[in-house]
Amino acid sequence: MRYKEEDILKQLQTDPQLGFRSLMAKYMRPVYWHVRRMVVSHDDAEDITQETFVRIFKSIGNFRGDCALSSWIYRIATNEALRALNSRKDCVGIDDAGPDVFNLKADEYIDYHHASEVKLQKAIHSLPTKQQLTFNLRYYDEMEYSEIADITGATAVTAKVNYHIAKRKIIEYMNSNE
Repeated sequence: MRYKEEDILKQLQTDPQLGFRSLMAKYMRPVYWHVRRMVVSHDDAEDITQETFVRIFKSIGNFRGDCALSSWIYRIATNEALRALNSRKDCVGIDDAGPDVFNLKADEYIDYHHASEVKLQKAIHSLPTKQQLTFNLRYYDEMEYSEIADITGATAVTAKVNYHIAKRKIIEYMNSNE
């Protein structure tokens, strides 16, 4: 069943349990993959996705409708993923890590036999956080720049610039011999 945002918002007001189930049915998988692209690890992505929906459940009454429901949800998921990344005690910055950092396997859910896909992921993860986030939201989630702006707290113009810079860097990386 296709769930429309307006219908989910109405359900949340009239029957909160049904509304939240509809919300989860529509957004659980996309939020998981959004988070997964940021944190790489399947287990971390599952935990962060679960925490995202707990936060949504607790704060759905605070949703004012200033932006699309999906943008609000993705902003919560993004903040949760960034919080998790920042709280990792053993976290080493990309700039501080050695050249072997990209040879670490995240988990068994990634197919390392497709060299071009692995190289694309390395290229994306070599980007600064805002560019990485903007690229993923535009490329994988096919969001409009205005939606990306709502999620990242930027303007649509800044989102567009970040995407095009990220795309250029990825193309350069993909064409390199790394």
